[in-house]
Amino acid sequence: MTTTIRRWVETDTGHRVPNHASKCAHLHGHRYRFEAEVSGELVTTSGASDEGMVVDFGDISRILNEHVHDVVDHAFLVHEEDEAGRAACAAMGDGHRTVVLPFPPTAEHLAAWCFHRVDAELRAAYGNRLTLVAFHVRETPKSWATYRP
Repeated sequence: MTTTIRRWVETDTGHRVPNHASKCAHLHGHRYRFEAEVSGELVTTSGASDEGMVVDFGDISRILNEHVHDVVDHAFLVHEEDEAGRAACAAMGDGHRTVVLPFPPTAEHLAAWCFHRVDAELRAAYGNRLTLVAFHVRETPKSWATYRP
């Protein structure tokens, strides 16, 4: 029997969608929620620390923190083709945290980007025992994007 769990981290992150026809073309930020949905069989090894779990939530938190949170928290996400956005970030000086992405930083693109980052780490640590089913990105309390391969 396969069981699915979810774990999330939140960040304060800035971005802009340079070609957007409305206010999202302006520099702004969100309190993002990045959520991994992981499935697998329950650990049945008697006496194991993770007995009865798909995986320890702390292990998923570590991966999310290292490969998502610590990369984008209090950073500005900018598309590599957004010359004005990159110039604005550069004007902030060397200490400004800027993450240059090969795509416009929409919730949809971020969900796919995070999926691939987290999936690679899960596969390295657990092989085929766990499956990253989906990755969810909440940009606002009313706006979510989900990536499923």
